[in-house]
Amino acid sequence: MFRPRSGRAVRLAILATVFIAGCGAAPDAATPSSSPATIPSNAESATASSAAMPDLGSLVRHGPPDGVWVGMNLDWGTETVADLTARLGHPPAAVVSFASVPFDAAAESNLDAAAGQARGARAILVVTLEPFAGLAAVTDDVASSLAVRLARYGAAGTPTLVRFAHEMNGSWYPWGQDPTSYVAAFRRVARAVHAAAPTAAMLWAPNEAEGYPYATGKYAAKRGTVANTTLDTNHDGTLDRSDDPYAPYWPGDDAVDWVGMSLYHWGTAWPWGENEIPAARKLAALLTGKGSGDGADFYARWADGHAKPLAITETAAFFRPSVGGASERQIKTTWLAQVFDPATLRSFPRLRLVNWFEWRKFEAEVEDTVDWRITANDELRDAFVAAAQGPFHLGPALP
Repeated sequence: MFRPRSGRAVRLAILATVFIAGCGAAPDAATPSSSPATIPSNAESATASSAAMPDLGSLVRHGPPDGVWVGMNLDWGTETVADLTARLGHPPAAVVSFASVPFDAAAESNLDAAAGQARGARAILVVTLEPFAGLAAVTDDVASSLAVRLARYGAAGTPTLVRFAHEMNGSWYPWGQDPTSYVAAFRRVARAVHAAAPTAAMLWAPNEAEGYPYATGKYAAKRGTVANTTLDTNHDGTLDRSDDPYAPYWPGDDAVDWVGMSLYHWGTAWPWGENEIPAARKLAALLTGKGSGDGADFYARWADGHAKPLAITETAAFFRPSVGGASERQIKTTWLAQVFDPATLRSFPRLRLVNWFEWRKFEAEVEDTVDWRITANDELRDAFVAAAQGPFHLGPALP
């Protein structure tokens, strides 16, 4: 889901020191952003216990042996994993960190701090790499440097899922709807990660296809371009809802360890903006293509068909505080009941990870603030914790 970057993100390293200090790995108090120093150097990584790494590697490649991890997309500018853990009574099983790639110094510092927080919570770190400089900027050297960093995280005890250039079938990011360049860049990153980072796995994660091909977006594939022709999968001369929203972006079985998607309840009909209760079995409809015009069954083809674990990498239910309609409680408890229904796991037995998008933010789609959060309200937080029981479980994810 599109989210503008903000200056708040650079405060992650500062916030991390609060959590890390509480876990006994106190950084220099005079330099709070020094928390990345808790990640071992390359030399230290080389002496890390090799016996532990295959266990973490297998875990992050396959997911939990039983049930489904429940994680969070945090607003790192306003809270730490320790804050969230205190609210929930449990740590999240996974945390998601966004990083523009190629990295600058701030991105490196923030990602190191996120890895430190994940390690303290014994959580999986989902690294969402955003190539805002373009897919061509993700060179072999950039991919190799990333893999070395992820290997260091793993040696310190933080396994990672790498979600590269997510929602690539959408038209709202610079890497969107450019399938040939996307596949080449994904494979470049996957080669480096698989070769050098044994505790990291690659996650392929398009957006769910309701609304595909998102023709009004800034980065929509223009008629007459190679990208548009490639995306016209039924070769009728028009890119529309009858074309396959996923297949042109598939990087290959050897490059992909997990498949996943961003899957939100935005409302019942476009244009979005109203507070509406999710329809029965909407989540299942989106995973199986019954919510999109082409009928592409994502689960059957990409998770089951390729024997890959499935992640719902981002999910939440739309609530716009400034307008009327259904209440926040009605909307979000209905969505919770679908996401965490044991029947969901019976229908989609390869499901291994669900991340809630815990943000309140301005959405350009509706030109207003949307509150996606589930833990800010005590009643909803308690409902979330109660739902994340049994086969769906919060952390810790790591032994």
